[in-house]
Amino acid sequence: MPENCWVLTIQPWFQFMDRPQRRRFLHQSAGLACALPALVPTLAYSEESNSGTGPKAEHPHGIVGQANGQTMALVNFSSNLQFDQIPKAVIDRAKDTLADTLASAIFGSTLPWSQIIASYCQDIGKLGKSQVLGLQNVRYEPSSAALANGAFTHAFELDNLTKPNSGSHPGATVFIPLLALAQARGCTGKELLTAFVAGTEVMIRIGLSTMHSQEEHGFHAPGTTGPFGSAAGCARLMGLDENLTANAMGLAASCAGGLLEFAMAGNGAMVKRLHMGRAAQAGILSSSLAQKGFTGPHSALEGRFGFLNVFCPEHDFVRLTSNLGSEWLTLTTMHKRYACHITAHTPVESAQALKTDFGFKGEDIEELTIECNERSMRANNIPAPKDILLGQYSIPFCVALSMYRNPVDPRSFNDSALLDERIMKLCANTVMKLIPPPDNRSDMTSVVHIKLKNGQELTKRSSAFLGTPERPLDKNALREKFLLLSVSDSPSDSKSIEKRKNKMNHWFDRIQNLENENNLHWIDA
Repeated sequence: MPENCWVLTIQPWFQFMDRPQRRRFLHQSAGLACALPALVPTLAYSEESNSGTGPKAEHPHGIVGQANGQTMALVNFSSNLQFDQIPKAVIDRAKDTLADTLASAIFGSTLPWSQIIASYCQDIGKLGKSQVLGLQNVRYEPSSAALANGAFTHAFELDNLTKPNSGSHPGATVFIPLLALAQARGCTGKELLTAFVAGTEVMIRIGLSTMHSQEEHGFHAPGTTGPFGSAAGCARLMGLDENLTANAMGLAASCAGGLLEFAMAGNGAMVKRLHMGRAAQAGILSSSLAQKGFTGPHSALEGRFGFLNVFCPEHDFVRLTSNLGSEWLTLTTMHKRYACHITAHTPVESAQALKTDFGFKGEDIEELTIECNERSMRANNIPAPKDILLGQYSIPFCVALSMYRNPVDPRSFNDSALLDERIMKLCANTVMKLIPPPDNRSDMTSVVHIKLKNGQELTKRSSAFLGTPERPLDKNALREKFLLLSVSDSPSDSKSIEKRKNKMNHWFDRIQNLENENNLHWIDA
């Protein structure tokens, strides 16, 4: 008999059952027969893990390392981290990220889908001390403010993330809930920065340990990693001990979610913004419940039915704690220049560079070919986006738009671009190809090929853009983006614009010395 074949013996008393009883018995038996082949390996795995002789360095199913209390190791780090332990370069990158996040949220608050979120929060939120960014005199309790501001931050593909790609958005999912809590609790800038680094370090490590396999499984990574970073940061800001922080992390694991179906369906891309808001909110929910005594599993990451084993077919236990406390992954945070998905940044920058260097126009292009990685081919090859949100997720659209408009200005990405026949024709005719190994599995390496109508053929390869850790934006460039996003470009009221610009410049300057701020109440709109 084949080893995976299972036999169910029908007991003699089966004949004495009435029809409904027999139906229930057969249904339950069939379910058991289906479950047994999966159950036995499960039990074997549990015994391996608990005995300390679990999967070796390389597991045949793509699991690296073994479960060994990683959740508690991260908890001990985050709950005990002190400001003085954090290197200055890490604090500086954190401040840059906070400024970038505030500006992204303020700009995002003006968009129609953000206003739907704001309306919902107005319906259900209690008045409080936590500012809803971009909205004058609107303050709620932390949970509602975090939901709104998290969604606002990611509303227009402008917020920060990491390189190497960890599927993490530090600003939208860690800073945003911390700001809401800090304002509600009267925390200092130093406390906020410490909690931000604690949550970010935890979240990025979790993201790297997923090996991106949850996205291949259909999950949107920031919605799955964000609740952990948010919970770790919030627990640190609230001063929770290791036990309560572990409970918060266990609760956050059950808040992880967010599906990528919007990229496949060709509609519904507003939901992508909600993933960040829910992740930000989840940290406040988890840490607040933990503070009141609500418990969650302390093996939420590495357990048999923990996050990595359930969400990620491939994962790396080692990455969770590798060089914890000595290698600061907050430094891997990068800041976008364009209002488009991160996969489009190197091809857009390359196309822009070729256009500048060789002086051609969009109308001069005969053929446009983009070589990119597997992830981009799977999710971002959208030749005919139906709305601007899907357009921002489409590499062909973003590159085509950059040939006719200024991609640095987010206002270039509006509905009129979808009606521009030149942009849509170039988008539809763009050829996307898988870049050869090993770059097919790289973070963002791309090659842009442009053939002009005069026969000239141009090529540019790039693995980084201005804003990545190896090519960071300087303070002037960060301030320029901050003002571009936070100050309206309407010419109707020049005095109001100048007043707003002065205020935002003052905010930017205060953020540079955030550790000296006694509170965060001055962030008021």
